[in-house]
Amino acid sequence: MRKEKQLLLDEIKDKIDAAKAMIITSYTALAPNASWVLRDQLAKLGSQLEVVRKRVFLKAAEQSGVKIDETLLKGHVGVVFVGEADSLPSAKVIFKFSEENSKVLSVLCGQVEGIMRPGSEVEMLSKLPGIDEMRAELIGLFIAPMAQMLSVLEQKSQQNEEVIL
Repeated sequence: MRKEKQLLLDEIKDKIDAAKAMIITSYTALAPNASWVLRDQLAKLGSQLEVVRKRVFLKAAEQSGVKIDETLLKGHVGVVFVGEADSLPSAKVIFKFSEENSKVLSVLCGQVEGIMRPGSEVEMLSKLPGIDEMRAELIGLFIAPMAQMLSVLEQKSQQNEEVIL
């Protein structure tokens, strides 16, 4: 293997090892400006979009111990390396970008929490609320009965004050 290819292979392997999650995409006719916008949105979330050659990516994944079905990789391949523990915001950005740009980007599969999942499952996960939203909903569920009870008691005390006057 040539020195340049080995360096590229090592770089991709290091990114796979460092990433908390990966989302593997296929793209067609992705304009440079649109690509820049996507990369910028992902960078704000601690993720990085990398366009890679299939063979180099497959070898790097194999060296990192990640099993990827070669038949899934169709078209030009772009990999989103997620640096944050929560990979769902990055997946949401990818699907939103794809919808806004005539489906130029499609998710083939993704490694989330150490498990390789098909693109349909990654899409389903991306539609779930984020961790902060889920926490807020859970707190709301805990507070709701107390708030309702307080409301009933306040209403009852107001009725009693009107009767006394």
